[in-house]
Amino acid sequence: MSEMEVSATLEPATVPQTPTAFEDDEPPSTPRRHQAWKNVPKKQWDDWRWQMQNAVRSVRQLRTLIEFSEEELEVIGKLEAEYKVVIPPYYFSLIDPTNPKDPIRLQSVPSPLEAENPSGYELEDPLEEDKDSPVPGLTHRYPDRALLVTTPACSMYCRFCTRKRATLTRGGWDSVSHDDHRMVEYVAKHSEIRDVIVSGGDPLTLPTSKLKFFLDGLSAIPHVDVIRIGTRVPVTLPQRLYDKDLIDLLASSGKVWIQTHFNHPREITPEAKRVCNALLRAGMPVNNHSVLLQGVNDDLGTMRSLLRGLLRIKVRPYYLFHCDPVIGAGHFRTSVWKGIEIMEGLRGHMSGLGIPTYVIDSPHGGGKIPVMPNYLISAGDDAVVLRNFEGQIVRYQAQDKPATTEPTFTRGVSSLLQGTRTVIIPEGNERMARRKQRALGEAMGSSCGGGSAPSHPELAPSQPKQPLLELGLRNPVKRRRKVAALAD
Repeated sequence: MSEMEVSATLEPATVPQTPTAFEDDEPPSTPRRHQAWKNVPKKQWDDWRWQMQNAVRSVRQLRTLIEFSEEELEVIGKLEAEYKVVIPPYYFSLIDPTNPKDPIRLQSVPSPLEAENPSGYELEDPLEEDKDSPVPGLTHRYPDRALLVTTPACSMYCRFCTRKRATLTRGGWDSVSHDDHRMVEYVAKHSEIRDVIVSGGDPLTLPTSKLKFFLDGLSAIPHVDVIRIGTRVPVTLPQRLYDKDLIDLLASSGKVWIQTHFNHPREITPEAKRVCNALLRAGMPVNNHSVLLQGVNDDLGTMRSLLRGLLRIKVRPYYLFHCDPVIGAGHFRTSVWKGIEIMEGLRGHMSGLGIPTYVIDSPHGGGKIPVMPNYLISAGDDAVVLRNFEGQIVRYQAQDKPATTEPTFTRGVSSLLQGTRTVIIPEGNERMARRKQRALGEAMGSSCGGGSAPSHPELAPSQPKQPLLELGLRNPVKRRRKVAALAD
């Protein structure tokens, strides 16, 4: 049994009589505690061992902390044998106990919906990791990368986990095993592997000595450039990383990158910020994987808040995964169109540093396939037609070569490829309205004998009158005339 799998029980707590509903702060949010642990001394609360010893591990405990119907209790009681429940008090305290659809609760507390599989499409190993496993615990799918499953244990068991099949495995994970040696040896023998993902479960739940075995062994392999630690500990049990010795061990490799997993802005707490900053100060980049989850983050406002919150704590959004078709997680899965809809509201609307790549992890072990809105509208021999986040449609000539197509009288998108236009701008474009206001201000300043004229917003309508502003004509003389006309 590992350090994190310390067996303990939690005395039944009383559900607060008047629980306070959460008002979401701008992340990082304020620290919170459930009433059951309100009197725990801070020293204990900040001790990851105490957190794990007092983790919620059964439906019997859950029913004393939040309310369920009798029907729900009957179903989720049966689910315990299929998939573990482990929720540290810290993470449990992020739940709004008055809201059955709370996004933190959905991720951590069993639901009767896990017993359903209406499509029949959900699978035990949807990514076929086991089929791409040349030695036990190692998946070699991409030519230059390998994934090592170092433990089935987690600090908190997500209800949508792709590896639910592995979490009932118990015992034998404390000491370094023959299979652990085989995994490191396999990487050493395959010089094409440059990037190793140390995963699980969660590798930060390993005993420190065993984690050191993997880090030392992999760091010593010359052709390994990157060691990625896939962990949700900064989100669910940040107290584990209050340990400076653990931070120093991770930093000692010189090759470690941290891949963590925030799904909702309320998970970005001062505690999470503290440990992410500690990892960054120790020289380890921190990237984030999110999973698109129905009821958790499947709306644009929540996703923007999450991504902006991550930027505030200097965690780079890396991937947005479409939820895998794993048994018991079907109720979390949205349509692909929902993911594309959200991505449409990110690109151009917020910093590019905060925009993840939306990917589908392909069945049959096909790997990650990026999916995005269509920005390429059309193409011809001389140019392509692209559109931006505003709906502006432009001609883009990628190669510096003479035109091969004779201009033809035509309209619409065709005119960008075969006519004389270079851009079509939709009505109501705010950026063009700002340009027009600036042009008017400069014109007024010029007519007054030079200098800058005061701004007169009433003289600059917020929306252009033209249904389409056809700017950027190829002929520079026509372009200047057109811009001048806008200022009249």
